[in-house]
Amino acid sequence: MKRLIFMGPPGAGKGTQAKIICDDYKIPQISTGDILRNAVKSGTEMGLKAQKFMEAGDLVPDSVVIGIIGERLREKDCSTGFLLDGFPRTIEQADALGKLLTELGIKLDSVINLAVPDADLVKRLLDRAIKEGRADDNEETIKNRLANYNSKTLPLLDYYRKKGSLREIDGLGSMQDIAAKIKKELG
Repeated sequence: MKRLIFMGPPGAGKGTQAKIICDDYKIPQISTGDILRNAVKSGTEMGLKAQKFMEAGDLVPDSVVIGIIGERLREKDCSTGFLLDGFPRTIEQADALGKLLTELGIKLDSVINLAVPDADLVKRLLDRAIKEGRADDNEETIKNRLANYNSKTLPLLDYYRKKGSLREIDGLGSMQDIAAKIKKELG
């Protein structure tokens, strides 16, 4: 059983590695974007709350996101573990998640951070933009996304390091090499 959080800047390969780890450990990958959309589609209480904000073009408040994550973690397939991908993104969200996990009697096993230097991230994201035809992913927007990550999400590394749950993984190398590094850390 593995209960994990995956962190890392845009372009670090979180999604790719999350899929590999989830397949290997037979646990669900929980992406906040996916569960928000599913909660809205399913018409859950929290989904209906989220829908009001989304339709107004507003960010869904942390309290609603945490409520939706709580609904998702109570589902049967999470009883054997899970991987949170893309959440938390701020200290406030991490505190709220910690309270939720305590309420549910769940202890995190590890917080995995894929560390990749900014210069490599810019190159990866520009390459991805060309391959996938993403016109909005230009060097300026990529650098802005990385700056936002570095100012808002990077402080979470110290937060989880102090709790003793952070595992730093060198995010450079082949997909298979990085997956092997993660599995070695997970034991």
